[in-house]
Amino acid sequence: MPALWIAHVTVTDTEAYGRYAALAGPAITKHGGVFIARGGRFVQLEGKERPRNVVARFPSVEDAEACYHSPEYQAALDHARGASERELVIVEITE
Repeated sequence: MPALWIAHVTVTDTEAYGRYAALAGPAITKHGGVFIARGGRFVQLEGKERPRNVVARFPSVEDAEACYHSPEYQAALDHARGASERELVIVEITE
């Protein structure tokens, strides 16, 4: 079953986060991820508002999780740590 990678982000260091984004995009694509939304308009109805929201579709939960744990994505994530506050969840799509 396909899955969504959903990130809610507050960027605290634009330069460092830019380095993360430059590396994370290719890592996500390499693992079969396709971006559906990246920082577009949103309406916060409940919970903590984060100004940046990213959604990518993966072939499966396993593919999305493998991406997260991959050396390529972990290298990107090194730049996001300390440069953002974020939540990330992978959700299986039940069609």
